[in-house]
Amino acid sequence: MLDFSINHIALSVKDVNEAVAFYQKVLGLKEIKNTASNSKTRWLILGQGKQLHLIPRPDAEIKTNKAVHFALATSQLDTFIKHLETLNIDYSDWLGTPNKDYIRKDRIKQIYFQDNNGYWVEVNDDV
Repeated sequence: MLDFSINHIALSVKDVNEAVAFYQKVLGLKEIKNTASNSKTRWLILGQGKQLHLIPRPDAEIKTNKAVHFALATSQLDTFIKHLETLNIDYSDWLGTPNKDYIRKDRIKQIYFQDNNGYWVEVNDDV
């Protein structure tokens, strides 16, 4: 069997500068050098060597639904929820109940919110 690990997540975004600002403000991500090309794609570090690549596609139609998301884990979920509330960013449980977290059967607590391009992000406490 082959062995895989996540390297990066890539998202098409309407305005790369706005997207970088969003992820820096909301998740506190730091920008790193795009070592792959001289394109306007910008890279952010997620931690543990994992990256988020934001690819400018100003004319692309971005269609999403909650089932298409990426998930991040933190041991400080309640603090992060307060941070979202301070930023006036709506979050919900899986069913879409506003400003509510969800505790799965395996006792993992999670929330969902959308970035400024409409992509869904899950944040949970599965650390």
